[in-house]
Amino acid sequence: VQLQASGGGSVQAGESLRLSCAASATFDHDTHYAIGWFRQAPGKEREGLSCISSVDGVTVYADSVKGRFTISRDNTENTGVYLQMNSLKPEDTAVYYCALDIERLCPKTMTGWYYAVDYWGKGTLVTVSS
Repeated sequence: VQLQASGGGSVQAGESLRLSCAASATFDHDTHYAIGWFRQAPGKEREGLSCISSVDGVTVYADSVKGRFTISRDNTENTGVYLQMNSLKPEDTAVYYCALDIERLCPKTMTGWYYAVDYWGKGTLVTVSS
């Protein structure tokens, strides 16, 4: 499965961006999978941001983005996910990665989901200036 992320760019603090991720595979409506987003800032570890589950649409957010970022699914026959990022801050500057975990739903917290991910996208750069 290939994941293609897009939508990154350079914005000022307080502005918004919407990231998109499209997967090359489609799944039956009852297939369990979790799809979401990570980011990695220079010199830092990859951080799990948000996840959405396939069969029930349950969402999970990291505390660092809760209330500012919103994850949603592509509700067509395609497999995809969006991340609406509002009130962006300079500390949100990072490369953002789409991730897919097949056969499992989202975990209760984003901590540790990194180890469950089966497929990664190539990343899209988000730069927020003050």
